[in-house]
Amino acid sequence: MWHSGIDQHKQFCVITTYGPEGPRVKQSRVASTPLEVARYFAEFPGPHRAVVESTGGWYWLADTLAGLGVELVLAHATRVKAIAAAKVKTDQVDSDTLALLLRADLIPMAHMIAPAQRGPRDLMRSRLRLVEKCVSAQNSIDRLLEKFNVQTVAELDELYQLQAACHEAQIKLLTEQIATLERALYPYLIPNADVQRLLWIPGLGKVNAFTLYTEIDGITRFPSARQFF
Repeated sequence: MWHSGIDQHKQFCVITTYGPEGPRVKQSRVASTPLEVARYFAEFPGPHRAVVESTGGWYWLADTLAGLGVELVLAHATRVKAIAAAKVKTDQVDSDTLALLLRADLIPMAHMIAPAQRGPRDLMRSRLRLVEKCVSAQNSIDRLLEKFNVQTVAELDELYQLQAACHEAQIKLLTEQIATLERALYPYLIPNADVQRLLWIPGLGKVNAFTLYTEIDGITRFPSARQFF
């Protein structure tokens, strides 16, 4: 079994590989492209495990390695104490440490969402960000009214009415975008049996049901109710 640690960056990755026993066999800096990563791992035929920290750019890496038959482990970025507490931090050291921890089976693992669930979950998270922006715009209008102790935008001076109008235009656009995202999710989630069971719970609407289903990504992955909570 080969074990590789990947220190991933936007433009390049530093990959370190160890064999089943003995010293390090290779460490290399490769471009962050599927082709270059595939070329590196092609040098090590046979069972292979790799590990990368759970940053935002691992989707393509997981897909590339899955096509090569390489098992990718997602390391919980804030729990890899050997890296976080290291006095000497370089890309090479981080990659080497990850490989050694993987070989020793000491990686604190993060959950790797199923490929089919990525789109719906990420769309729900995009919707949440739009909602937060919408609330922020409404709060800005409320602060303008509070500043002059008035009840309506029409009571504000001209320049402040212009500010409020900009916020109102943002709210209108964001509200339309939120509705568009929700409608796009219906074909993926409404027919789902688990979502339908969630919708039977009193007080649980579509948005909360969609959020629970996509974020949990399979309730059976939790050994107990306590661990789920």
